[in-house]
Amino acid sequence: MLEINNLYKQFKDKEVLKDLNLTVSGGSIFGLVGINGAGKSTLLRLIAGVYEPDGGAVILDGVNTFKDEGIRKKIAFVSDEQYYPVGSTIDSLKLMYKTIYDFNEEAYQKYLQMFDLQPKMTITNLSKGMKRRVSLLFALSINAKLILLDEAYDGLEPLARLRFKQALAELIEEENVSVIISSHNLKELEDICDSFGILEDGKIVSYGDLLESKDMIHKYQLAFHQELTRDDFKDLDLLHFENEGRVYQLVIRGKEAEVTEKLQAMNPALLDVLQVNFEELFIYELESRGNGYEK
Repeated sequence: MLEINNLYKQFKDKEVLKDLNLTVSGGSIFGLVGINGAGKSTLLRLIAGVYEPDGGAVILDGVNTFKDEGIRKKIAFVSDEQYYPVGSTIDSLKLMYKTIYDFNEEAYQKYLQMFDLQPKMTITNLSKGMKRRVSLLFALSINAKLILLDEAYDGLEPLARLRFKQALAELIEEENVSVIISSHNLKELEDICDSFGILEDGKIVSYGDLLESKDMIHKYQLAFHQELTRDDFKDLDLLHFENEGRVYQLVIRGKEAEVTEKLQAMNPALLDVLQVNFEELFIYELESRGNGYEK
């Protein structure tokens, strides 16, 4: 289990993370989302032990990740900014990983074939997508208990993305690995994540089970015989309101049956209920706090 307690980080005079708290259970794929500059990459680097916290702690299986070298060997971190030494090959990189981590040769051979990679390939000559495959190859080959992925799908073509998702699913089922994925592609996260957290203003402002959260937020399309204003819906947890004439689209947090009953009591001429996807959930959560989001 990963526990983040009152985590604080600043760079010069800029506060990036402020008393951030989060728990990610074993065998879970956690989607970390937030607007640009929210601090997602900083949080992942703190979890990995790359940065030292200015306050608070990151605890993996009861051990502080910054203070204990042994626990850091159980963390695989795939950064958005990939760097490889000039002239390095997959083979030479393997030697480094075998020196530092608990390297799994069987897994390495499996994922080498899965990602269509060759040991003699010079990494700096590869495309962005192929370099990403190399990063994922080694992340999956070190017997990690926690895998951190910053923009995991960036540059991966559809087949490679599918294979990677399958590999993660197998690891979670067989090894109870925890995964945290940060990505701008929320549709991709929705396909694989079971839990999520929204990072805003240096804190996790909303998190939980993805399916349960989506079940608590719905879009309602209504038509009324009379014109109404937002104030007419003040007794509901309204995240979004728009209308064109007497036709309204509302996004409301709450149990569908209870919200529908309250809306029916207002005698609408038409009432339809629609599900929201993960991207819409994120947008409406930010909108309810006065922030916008550009896709």
